[in-house]
Amino acid sequence: MHGTEETGEGWRAFRYSAQDGLSLFARDYGERTAPGLAVVCLPGLTRSARYFHDLALALSSDAEHPRRVLTFEYRGRGRSAHDPNPANYNPITEAGDVLAGLAAAGVAEAAVVGTSRGGILAMIIAVMRPGVLRAVVMNDIGPTIDIAGLMRIKGYVGKMGSPKTFEEAARMLRMAQGASFPALSDADWMDFARMTFRDEAGVPTVDYDPALVATVADVSPETPMPDLWPQFEALKELPVMVVRGEHSDILSAETAARMAAAHPGLVLRQVPGQGHAPLFTDPALNGEIAAFIAAADKKTAG
Repeated sequence: MHGTEETGEGWRAFRYSAQDGLSLFARDYGERTAPGLAVVCLPGLTRSARYFHDLALALSSDAEHPRRVLTFEYRGRGRSAHDPNPANYNPITEAGDVLAGLAAAGVAEAAVVGTSRGGILAMIIAVMRPGVLRAVVMNDIGPTIDIAGLMRIKGYVGKMGSPKTFEEAARMLRMAQGASFPALSDADWMDFARMTFRDEAGVPTVDYDPALVATVADVSPETPMPDLWPQFEALKELPVMVVRGEHSDILSAETAARMAAAHPGLVLRQVPGQGHAPLFTDPALNGEIAAFIAAADKKTAG
């Protein structure tokens, strides 16, 4: 577990224990008694709470609908403790950890914004604990996962290199992912680097347990992908928004269209010039998510 700061721009540290006693961390934005529906942000495989900072600030400080926002860091990521048993780095355990965090935070129901693995956890939570979720935003993930994207992820997990500065880290990320994110500016790539790496006295440092490599080690082009359509069905009564990167290699346009057909009322938003997974650095996109959650809040409250 790394980092000692207890507060940051708009957030305070929230620590809790998993059911097996592991110490876990989340950032807690906004007032605990904010009137709006709480929002839970769940990151991708190797991401930390930093990934959601701009979105969490926008949602928690919204003038009309201020909300409490919790941005979780799974076991083995960010400031959550590493698990001595890497077999616990799996979606079922992590979904249980999120539910334990919600209970510890006193949050009975919430909207969820899930990026990649976080969207899978949202579907699992909908099955495990119906009634907790009031709305779901799935960022570049769906019930069918493209193997090409998983192979790309396998290629970088645990192999990020050791950049000496954040400028070098930004260049490295741009070389690796620039083709998928042509819309990103120099400033965006620097933001991307700061989301990806922990700042250790100015030195970018990988912010996850290297043992996470084991979660994708056996993936090959022949690996059968899980069918998550039954889990997606658990969202049928909920407002759902799907955000898809134009160049995504995880969520195909065909799968996104099938999701929309299977879920009447689903909001589909494509992000031009970005791949897997779109960043929450665009105020326009964040505003659309805020409006979606506000509409869901009003609908379910009414």
